[in-house]
Amino acid sequence: MPTSRSKRSAKPSSSPSSPPGEVKLLSGGNPQIAKADGDAPVQAYIEAMPDWKSDVGRRLDELIVRTVPDVRKAVRWNSPFYGVEGQGWFLSYHVFTRYVKVTFLNGASLDPLPPVESKDPDTRYYHIYEDGAIDEELVAGWIRQASAIPGWKGFDAL
Repeated sequence: MPTSRSKRSAKPSSSPSSPPGEVKLLSGGNPQIAKADGDAPVQAYIEAMPDWKSDVGRRLDELIVRTVPDVRKAVRWNSPFYGVEGQGWFLSYHVFTRYVKVTFLNGASLDPLPPVESKDPDTRYYHIYEDGAIDEELVAGWIRQASAIPGWKGFDAL
């Protein structure tokens, strides 16, 4: 959903040591958020997403929580990750200049397949652009399926 909002309060910083309350925006506007577990760092990431992308992040987070009420959250590699205890991580997203990339870590197992292929044969992507709507029914179906199958356990296994 496009908005007329200008830059968010979390402005890019040109120095490696940003003042408190400021988040450095990396290439493409991706927020640099320290590795941490829980809802708070994910919410900090979402708040720091520039322009219309924070609305996308908020809507994705709400959709994921609504679809998987016991979801676990963390920030790793400057991206929010979502997982299920004992099953691993099933989804993450990342800010790019023109879109938000939603990563289904086991997306090759989903039906229908998310539309964008990856070099990793198990992973599929869904891109959300400023002028594009999120098909919440379709994405919720992917989230439901992805959370029900074994996910990625590459770090800090759940």
